[in-house]
Amino acid sequence: MTQSRILLVVEDDPGLQKQLKWSFEQYDVVIAGNRNEAIAAIRRYTPSVVTLDLGLPPDPTNASEGLATLREILALAPATKIIVVTGNDDRANAIHAVALGAYDFYQKPVDPDILGLIIERAFHLDALERDYQNLQQQKPLHGVIATSPQMQAVMRMVEKIAPTQATVLLLGESGTGKELLARALHRLSTRSAQPFVAVNCAAIPETLLESELFGYEKGAFTGAVAQTKGKIEYAQGGTFFLDEIGDLPFALQAKLLRFIQERVIERLGGRKEIPIDVRIICATHRKLPDLIDQGTFRGDLYYRLSEIVVDIPPLREREGDVTTIANALLQRYCRENNLKEKHFSHDAAQAMEAYHWPGNIREMENKIKRATILSDGNFVTAADLEIGQPAENTMPLNLKSVREAAETVAIKRALNYADNNVSEAAKLLGVTRPTLYGLFEKYGLQGLVRNHSED
Repeated sequence: MTQSRILLVVEDDPGLQKQLKWSFEQYDVVIAGNRNEAIAAIRRYTPSVVTLDLGLPPDPTNASEGLATLREILALAPATKIIVVTGNDDRANAIHAVALGAYDFYQKPVDPDILGLIIERAFHLDALERDYQNLQQQKPLHGVIATSPQMQAVMRMVEKIAPTQATVLLLGESGTGKELLARALHRLSTRSAQPFVAVNCAAIPETLLESELFGYEKGAFTGAVAQTKGKIEYAQGGTFFLDEIGDLPFALQAKLLRFIQERVIERLGGRKEIPIDVRIICATHRKLPDLIDQGTFRGDLYYRLSEIVVDIPPLREREGDVTTIANALLQRYCRENNLKEKHFSHDAAQAMEAYHWPGNIREMENKIKRATILSDGNFVTAADLEIGQPAENTMPLNLKSVREAAETVAIKRALNYADNNVSEAAKLLGVTRPTLYGLFEKYGLQGLVRNHSED
């Protein structure tokens, strides 16, 4: 189940249970008929929103059991949005429930349209609160989105070493966010008011890299018409970030080593030593010990650069971060492109969890940005993301996931068998046409609606 869209209905009337479950198919609806079932559902599913009938067994004629259930839910999950449902003559208890911490109340008889507005507003408020909490958690490392234990450990390490002057080596695959962490190290350091200067060693031709790093004097080479500072000099007082240090040409490594040891540079064509005060951070996706063995990277330089090494895990090894980062990116791209809020379909969520993400977060950014713009309707599917369906041997989380996957396949087969006729497909499936449309929306299959006839 998708954590933020689970609706728990606490109601002992079987007829009303069915009505509410049918009316709110856009959510993952969980039914509970008494206090014990409600608390068990809270513990298992941690729903964001709950509708709670105050008249529960064993004493459905008064609100004592419902109010006790309310108190227990809020004790377990204080952020839960609880909408109490009462009879027409029970307004006093409804107000008392709100005073105890309920989000809102609604009086019977139930009108699904009106109750649906209250429920959707509760989900919206819950989403805003979650976003705010995420922002607060991310504040120390601005821009880093992570909830996994692996990345939480990295972030704590960054926070510890940021105020020091130690040289830091960031190791990780391409796209894991090495520069983002380098900027966080600078932002949390005592040098944050001074420049942060970055140079990508792999992006500059070898013939130009020396002058780019150290600068040059007028007349040092053809075309050197004026004295020019290098990037190291521009970082004076701040942080100098050497990205892809594993691609630094061997001939330049000795000069960089001298700078790190002596903290002075000489411009190309110059004789004057210039003292430089910078904090050095390096990053690479390559295995430097292997390069040392191959003779393409200096061992003495490696030991100078690796006073503290931070290993950044790839996205596929960060438990829970795929969903967290994907949802944050989807909402960001919706806002940036002035699009209506979208969500990931069930197949998209499964596919993202099963996908290997060889390009890590950078690849995810590209795929989600494209899918956000090009997807139709309110859902982004696995096809929109172009990462394929999850492998058949991927174990679903629970029986509901199995049922949803089976229903999706059955809908597609019914439409094909009915020669693209929605009404006929609904009959084959044993549901009404409105129910079938609800399933289209629930599973992100709106494209099938546009491509098939209704009569």
